[in-house]
Amino acid sequence: MENLAQILIYIHASFGGLALLFGAIALFSKKGSRVHKKSGILFFYTMLVSAFMALVIANIPNHESLFLILIGIFSTYFLVGGYRCLNYKKKDSNLVIDKVIAWSMLVTAIGMIIIPIILNKEINIVLAVFGIVGLIFSIRDVSLYKKRDKLKKVWLKLHVGKMMGGYISAVTAFMVVNEFLPGAYGWFLPGLIGGIYISYWMRKINKTLQVN
Repeated sequence: MENLAQILIYIHASFGGLALLFGAIALFSKKGSRVHKKSGILFFYTMLVSAFMALVIANIPNHESLFLILIGIFSTYFLVGGYRCLNYKKKDSNLVIDKVIAWSMLVTAIGMIIIPIILNKEINIVLAVFGIVGLIFSIRDVSLYKKRDKLKKVWLKLHVGKMMGGYISAVTAFMVVNEFLPGAYGWFLPGLIGGIYISYWMRKINKTLQVN
């Protein structure tokens, strides 16, 4: 079993590295260009494999980690949600899967906040902060899925925000595993920088929508 775990860890790390590369290309290439679309698709699938491997590893004996399972679900929510946003351009898009994803994140977010309190009688700062973020996004999703017309108008903002959330997750994992920054800095600095980048694009998209 330990040999299997090591193999899965290598696969997880390899695909995680590829996700960082393809994500960076998508991030800095012209939005909507062929390079952006192709690298974005490659980022999605490599990151998805890496996240799935992490979830499997976190359930293997001697590697069990509820913390990593919750973080893995959190990361996958942004990744899959960001990719699904591309369907919102269609007026008749099926939202069943999206609703399941949103509600799953909502339940997970609550768990991220309260489970450490129940088990350890204390708040886990990392899980609590990520849980609050997941709660805000999932509640917004549930609300938006009731307004199809608005959903079609804001699909690009949702796509950019969530895909960036997925990339932030990849960068955060890389920083934490390799211990580039001490303590909580590795967990929160990528999100802070990524949040600034997301804000920049939200303002840019809003200006475009106002012109059109």
